[in-house]
Formats: sequence, C-alpha cells, structure tokens
Amino acid sequence: MAATVLRQVARAPHLVKQCSRLIAASHRSYADMAFTFASPYDVYYKDAKVKQIDVPTFSGSFGILPDHVPTLAVLKPGVINVTEEDGSNKKYFVSSGSVTINDDSSVQILAEEAHPVDRLDAASIREGMSKAQQEANSASSEAAKAEAQIAIECYEALQKAVEA
Repeated sequence: MAATVLRQVARAPHLVKQCSRLIAASHRSYADMAFTFASPYDVYYKDAKVKQIDVPTFSGSFGILPDHVPTLAVLKPGVINVTEEDGSNKKYFVSSGSVTINDDSSVQILAEEAHPVDRLDAASIREGMSKAQQEANSASSEAAKAEAQIAIECYEALQKAVEA
C-alpha cells in the first residue's frame, strides 16, 4: 500500500504539468494564431490574428487552425484562403514557397510570388498561357521544355483561381 502511494506522489509533478497544459490550451481562442505572409515584394500579414488559413501544397491542400500540429510544407501554385477574425475571406494566388506552422500556433508563409486574386487579369493569363504553350512546343532542349511546363502549370493554376 505504501509503495502505491509513493508511486502516485512521484507522478504528481508530471500530472500537474499535464493538467496545466490542458487548462492553458482550453483558454486559447482563434485570436492566438499569429500569421505572417510575405513575398519578396509585399508583406500581406505580419503577426496578424486570423481564424483559419487554407494552403495548397504538394502533399495536398489543408486548412490551418490554432494548435495545428507543427508542420513544414512546400507550396504549389494555387490559392491561399485566409479567414480573418471578422469572418471575411481574402484570397491570394501563390506561385510557390513554403509554409511553417510552429508549436506556438504561429504560421509563416513565404511565397516566391503572391498576388490578391481580385487583382488578377483573366486576359493576361490567357495570353501568358498561349505563350507558354508555344514555348513548350518549340523548345529544343529538355531544360527549356521543363521551364515551359512549369509556366503552363502556373498559368493553369492562375486560370482556376480567376474562374473560382
């Protein structure tokens, strides 16, 4: 009996630590997710409080909420959807980049290129797609073909973003 009591007393600090983590986590809210989103040309968010972020990655698209498991992912061309604290949604097209989700519920997205979807021009996208397809058809080297294919994939993602 005494040995059982001693074991329980020895576990007490560990249990107290676990309980304090649970209590701290239960007091968190959406406002606890600090979001930073930037490209070489613009900073869209800097430690902003947001509710949710949806990102396109090569391992699949997923949503990020507070207390998300820490993650590193590579962005693929597509649309990032940011749900702000007031419930409004803002959409940004990204060509590539990285997303980092930290243990403290902070999220950083560093994009090679990023543009608000409402600023994209459908006519320019169609023109760019046509040019990229011509370059792919006339490419003489494997490297040129690969570059043209990357451009085509990016323009396809741009077209999807504009049509949505």
